[in-house]
Amino acid sequence: MSLNLTILGCHSATPRINAFPTSQYLEINNRHFLIDCGEGTQRQMRKYNVGFSKIDHIFISHLHGDHFYGLVGLLATYGILSREKELHIYGPKDIKKVTLLQLKISQSHAQYPIIFHELTSNESELIFEDDKVSVRTIPLNHRVYTNGYLFTEKEKPRKLNMLNISGYPEIDKADYLNIKAGKDVVLSTGEIVANKELTIAPKKPLSFAFCSDTCYKPNILKIIENVDLLYHEATFLADREDLAKKTKHSTSKQAAQIAKDASVKQLILGHYSGRYKDISLFKTEAKEIFENTELAQPGKVFSIH
Repeated sequence: MSLNLTILGCHSATPRINAFPTSQYLEINNRHFLIDCGEGTQRQMRKYNVGFSKIDHIFISHLHGDHFYGLVGLLATYGILSREKELHIYGPKDIKKVTLLQLKISQSHAQYPIIFHELTSNESELIFEDDKVSVRTIPLNHRVYTNGYLFTEKEKPRKLNMLNISGYPEIDKADYLNIKAGKDVVLSTGEIVANKELTIAPKKPLSFAFCSDTCYKPNILKIIENVDLLYHEATFLADREDLAKKTKHSTSKQAAQIAKDASVKQLILGHYSGRYKDISLFKTEAKEIFENTELAQPGKVFSIH
């Protein structure tokens, strides 16, 4: 089990030299996801060696341009590269309409299957699941309908503790599947051998929560509780909490409070307003509340094993 998060872009909407809007590449338990796709994302993917062909699922938080204006360009490039396998896109209602219109008018080469999963619920819901990973929405509070996403590894089966099993000659290979599935063993004498005596528990599944543009929203705490890695927007420093409230964004201290109250392992801040020249101030403020805070920066990789 492993988790690697590459920051492709982490700034807010105002165009600046060497500043890219939100986009992240997540590799978790051998699955590969793109989260948001701001302008310039595919350039950043090339720069930081993110393989285009690995990505089959793209998650868009909301339809503000700095979070999806790079999507149609990426889809067109997939067409140029002769992609054939299907691509799944998750995002708010109307993402299908706006994307297909752009592809049609631009006469792109995107001839591969694109499957849209449009989201409308204001409650957390399971939107993707396979044998490796599950993905749930994190309903947020922004100026338009917005979701964050919670990515969680599936728990692996328990490993057989062969040393302990050897102490029970009656247990044979026919019992192994049930033991791995967590079941106790009942011997012919009626004695029950507890599963925990016969197995070794797997490592706790890793998890990553992506909280895109949102005002301070403490009712997400139950959804993101105890995650290993939390990305939470911090558009403003604490002295502009009034502006954060007006624009439905968060401050660095509000993001840190969410991380502390949710007992997460590590916090990543991003989506900095262009008014700030020194982003280290965000980390300084947040660490007053939550010590294990880091800053998102293009090209930075966060890894957990």
